[in-house]
Amino acid sequence: AHGDREWEQRWKEKVLELLGDIQAPLSLLMLRICHWALLKLLSRLFLSVQLHRGQLEMVLRAASTPRVPLVFLCPHKSQLDGPLLSFVLFSQGLGVPRVTVGAQGCSPRLRSLLRRLGGIFLPAGMEQTRGDPEDALPGAVLAAYTEEVLRSRQPLLIFLEEPPVPLHLSASARRWLTLVQGAVRAGAVPDVLLVPVGIGYDVVP
Repeated sequence: AHGDREWEQRWKEKVLELLGDIQAPLSLLMLRICHWALLKLLSRLFLSVQLHRGQLEMVLRAASTPRVPLVFLCPHKSQLDGPLLSFVLFSQGLGVPRVTVGAQGCSPRLRSLLRRLGGIFLPAGMEQTRGDPEDALPGAVLAAYTEEVLRSRQPLLIFLEEPPVPLHLSASARRWLTLVQGAVRAGAVPDVLLVPVGIGYDVVP
């Protein structure tokens, strides 16, 4: 029995470590500070930022669908896309989306900051194939996490590409889309609404 408790404790610690690698609790203070800083940055980078009313109406109409989580699909043209889309969706009363962050290099400090702002990462060790039971744990934790995000109706934003490579579905996008499909097939949610969104730049920053 003592050995069983040690085994359970070890697996519990491993699961919590993986969840911490995927996400962190949202920090409303950090969100407010970063949104203020983003507005300052946008005013220096661009002459204006315009919302497409037709697209915004489509998004708000989709958000009013009862009991169905939203999955936003977006091409990825700039590293500004994530903060900018997160800010727009939050400002329209759609909550803070969980934003998938691709495989581009992130320093530990940046990774920690992005997790507090709603960024989610694929856990380390996803590609191991030694056959050890621990090798399957990251995938199982990630699948359970995705199901819980959808079940709680947190908006999920998936970037389909890795800048600056256009029109090429990234490996991380394929992984997240597979997880969403798996959650529906497993019955975690009855359905999801896939909502296309996008940002256009006169000059990509």
